[in-house]
Amino acid sequence: MPFDLRSLPVDRRTEAALGARGLEYRLVDPADRAGLDAWSQADNRGFHHARPRESDLEHERRIFAERRVHGVYDPTAAEPELPVATISSWPTGLSVPGGRSVDAWAVSSVTVAPTHRRKGIARALMEAELRSAVDAGAALAMLTATEATIYGRFGFSPAARSATVVVDRRRAAWAGPDAPGRVHLVDPRSLRDAAPQIARRAVARTPGEIDRWAGLLDRVLGVTDPESEGARRTRAIRYDDEHGEPQGFATYRIVREPDRPGVLEFDFLAAATDDAERALWRTLIEVDFITEVRGHLRSVDEPLPWLLEDPRAVRFEELVDHLWVRVLDPVAALGARRFGVGGSLTLEVDDPLGHAQGTFELEVSGSGRAEVRRVEQADAARAAASRRSRQAGGLKLGVRELGSILLGDVRATTLARAGRITETGSGALELADRMFAASRAPQLSVWF
Repeated sequence: MPFDLRSLPVDRRTEAALGARGLEYRLVDPADRAGLDAWSQADNRGFHHARPRESDLEHERRIFAERRVHGVYDPTAAEPELPVATISSWPTGLSVPGGRSVDAWAVSSVTVAPTHRRKGIARALMEAELRSAVDAGAALAMLTATEATIYGRFGFSPAARSATVVVDRRRAAWAGPDAPGRVHLVDPRSLRDAAPQIARRAVARTPGEIDRWAGLLDRVLGVTDPESEGARRTRAIRYDDEHGEPQGFATYRIVREPDRPGVLEFDFLAAATDDAERALWRTLIEVDFITEVRGHLRSVDEPLPWLLEDPRAVRFEELVDHLWVRVLDPVAALGARRFGVGGSLTLEVDDPLGHAQGTFELEVSGSGRAEVRRVEQADAARAAASRRSRQAGGLKLGVRELGSILLGDVRATTLARAGRITETGSGALELADRMFAASRAPQLSVWF
């Protein structure tokens, strides 16, 4: 979706709705340094973070200069220059099964001050973002949720889970194959040039991952504030294949008391190949003088237990519904991914907000490529006859259920057992399970 973010106007419906409550809804100009810094102060306050230092503000100025940043202001507040609510968004790619990506609208920084709750602010902000996403041509919107009960009313639903993978170092004897390349210990900052390309390839092979932004990699590599305690604790490893080409990297830190074995923690491992993934994991779990390895936001289908002599050395903790998706254009969203098997399905989608409402015919070839067509109401009878002639099945589902099965994280039959999907044609649920299955479990390994 290449376009100037500033060309999208402020949502007038939200501006009017909040104005009626005595509040001002504004698009923050990234060139207004004081205004953007005040917005950042409110954003950090909303997530209970410490007041940002100058180095933090400088980092955020670079990031949010590339995003749409909105604030809600109360002229009667004690500090009227600080917004009482914040939100940010930007267009980006979301990886889908088959190695492709779909145009998506990422939503972040959603906060409302405790003094201004129950005033309809969050609803106004979220509905404005969905309308902006539609205007920008996004197939779907997405976010990571700190609380699981907020965003369902806007059509968002879990689409990719993550877990903390914990390894008992004392029981972790490697049984997997040796990688043909080599792992190097490197200065994290030396990865700044290679990291974006490796990360792009790693994202492309994993459904549920989103495009990385420069500010994220700077933080991971300790470039943002090199003399901070966190940056100085950060170590890095890089895997080069047998031809000497970098194919993966990980950053980690070891937390320990003096003279005591430590715990190795990491929350960023990017692998463009299976060899790189295995080699990086092996290096991390074979570090001496540690008792445990903790990998955050890892796949629920991590292959690590199958690479150790004792698979019980690995356990999965903190399983979370990490990526939430909101389908806006079913034709574009479904048409972007590859499907597990060929077949025909008719999807009757209910969307209380109207964006994805309608009936859609999904035709998938034997190669997994999809053709999707919205069925106009006048064509309903012909569509039903066509469905019967092809003996195609159908499903009735809400926009939330469509988002949850989109990447293959949840089976249609599971949602049907929960009463969330209704089969309208014999065999449709079983076919949907096979069609929407992905060869790689969806995963999102970052917060945004």
